[in-house]
Amino acid sequence: MTFSGKRVVVLGGSSGIGLATAQAAAMKGASVVIASSRKARVDEALATLPAGTAGHALDLTLEPAVKTFFAGLGLFDHLVFTAGEALQLGSLAETDMSTARNFFNLRFWGAYMAAKYGSPGIRPSGSIVFTSGLAGMRPRAGWSLGASICAAMEGLTRAFAVELAPIRVNAVAPGMVKTPLWANMKEIDRETLFRQTGEKLPVGHVGNVDEIAETYLYLMQQTYGTGQVLIVDGGGALI
Repeated sequence: MTFSGKRVVVLGGSSGIGLATAQAAAMKGASVVIASSRKARVDEALATLPAGTAGHALDLTLEPAVKTFFAGLGLFDHLVFTAGEALQLGSLAETDMSTARNFFNLRFWGAYMAAKYGSPGIRPSGSIVFTSGLAGMRPRAGWSLGASICAAMEGLTRAFAVELAPIRVNAVAPGMVKTPLWANMKEIDRETLFRQTGEKLPVGHVGNVDEIAETYLYLMQQTYGTGQVLIVDGGGALI
């Protein structure tokens, strides 16, 4: 299977893994549509993508907006969901419950609504690729929200693989990757974390977005896999 003649929709496609996936799919011949919450960021992303790429500002936490977006989109082949705000890290005692609940609005319910309103437009040979993370398997202290959302996304992936067949539904579970999700950390702390983690990993480095994007492309092209969570973590689950 090639991407020539295929239409790929990337939600969260204006930065990080989403943008890298959109760029990789476009390079392989796909017609790409990206959507993200900030118009300025969408416009910046479009400048890095081929002419003719469509971009939309879309709040994925608002059901009417998601419904309207897909109603006007027409048929397409693959839906990729990489949208997410900066990571919420902190101890249980310090966690604000309102913030904790809101954390699920984009990452879980946004993905849920994308599948609900997007799947009717996906051609039968197409796919949905969600995003999980290694935290669901190997959480650290203070990662309760991140670990919970990753585990929830993996359950959702398996359930939708059954319900939405023959559309294939899979997920990518990255390990630590250099993305804007770490923006809440001070730069010196972030770079120290990346360096120290990379030194421990069997591959010797923290992931780059281009490396992870190839996994999304593989799951879109792999026509015999569904309900799977593909871990790409540099060996992080082994240490």
